Amino acid sequence: MAKGKGVLSTIINLALWITGILVSLAVGFGMIDGVLSVRWIPTQVTVIAGWVVVVLTLVSIILEIINQIK
Repeated sequence: MAKGKGVLSTIINLALWITGILVSLAVGFGMIDGVLSVRWIPTQVTVIAGWVVVVLTLVSIILEIINQIK
């Protein structure tokens, strides 16, 4: 991530953060729906892992918002 404190750096960091969130949610929901699977791992384990990804992503969003408010 860009480490400067300028406006461009802030925009880049925001774009990277939003991209990470969207990719995490896409992968998590793909695992939950069974669209994405992992070979040699049972489907139920993949679904649980998908829920873990989604929950942790949502928690990270909330924590980052709290961190920005402080």
